[in-house]
Amino acid sequence: MKSLSTRILFGALPALAALLISAALAQDKKAAAPAKPALTVAVVTPLQSDLPVTLSANGALAAWQETLIGAEVNGLRLNDVRVNVGDVVKAGQVLASFMADTVETEVAQQKAAVAEAEAARDEAAANAARARSLADSGALSKQQIEQYLNAARTADARLMSARAALTAANIRLKHTQVVAPDDGVISARMATLGAVAQPGQELFRLIRDGRLEWRGEVAAADLTRVRPGQRVTLTLPGNGVAGKAMGRVRQVAPTIDEKTRNGLVYADLIERGSARAGMYVKGDFELGSAGALTVPQQAVVVRDGFSYVFTVGADSRVTRIRVTTGRRNSDRVEIVQGLKADQAVVAAGAGFLNDGDLVAVSAAKPAAANASAPAKK
Repeated sequence: MKSLSTRILFGALPALAALLISAALAQDKKAAAPAKPALTVAVVTPLQSDLPVTLSANGALAAWQETLIGAEVNGLRLNDVRVNVGDVVKAGQVLASFMADTVETEVAQQKAAVAEAEAARDEAAANAARARSLADSGALSKQQIEQYLNAARTADARLMSARAALTAANIRLKHTQVVAPDDGVISARMATLGAVAQPGQELFRLIRDGRLEWRGEVAAADLTRVRPGQRVTLTLPGNGVAGKAMGRVRQVAPTIDEKTRNGLVYADLIERGSARAGMYVKGDFELGSAGALTVPQQAVVVRDGFSYVFTVGADSRVTRIRVTTGRRNSDRVEIVQGLKADQAVVAAGAGFLNDGDLVAVSAAKPAAANASAPAKK
């Protein structure tokens, strides 16, 4: 039995040896096969481009001038409100009105008082004229003549007083209608139908001309870099075109806030977008332009909070290089540190690569693809 097992074992040894030899040959053949590239990429050389020099600040959007519109009558009931928040109004447009019955009665009474005073003045003037004509005849004493002259002057004064009272009544009647003092947009409404307003009580608020301004808070050290006339791009809540607004610096505050050590910069909005008064937004001042070493935005990969680019070596393997980025304009990114001007980098697809990956380099892109992005003006 033992000899049979031995014969079977020795008989299997050649087959086992042949199997091992075949496996070794297959492994050598596999090792000899060339490695496949992980990705086909195009490389570009960094370009010297002119990029905008910007300064960022935060600030609030507010009305350029906000007008308070209040009641100028006393004890009258508000019986008509014609506008609401957001309505665009013109100068002189009626916004609300008070009941004018009692004031119209006052006007009628004062008109009657003026007519009465005019009649009295005419009679006194006639008496004074007759008295002057008789002065040389001796028919009237000097005292009587002086009395007639004084009566004429008194009648004139009473007429002036009556006319002034009529003017005041007409003004009061005019104030029963609340009108817009200027063109603009109604930003607040406190007027309530049926309420009895007091003089000076606020009824509406008006943004003059619908004009808004941005009040940027700039650090004192940077305030001297801002000049009237510079453009500022505001980033508003929202996406796309509606999330941007354009402004122009009107003036720089002459003082610095003692608590924050910031100075205010006032910029008029020239392209409002979706801007609304009360928003607190970021603004970027355009201070000019300066040269920079730039690469396409797709060439920069952010991992673990750091920025990297990939260069391709002579062996077609990529090397990951940590860089420091700066300004951005369109699809170009400034490389401040970490990359030389003659080092070609992977232009696209860098996000799929790891350090040491084998790549295939495609034909160079057309020159137009490497053109410098235009700087903002």
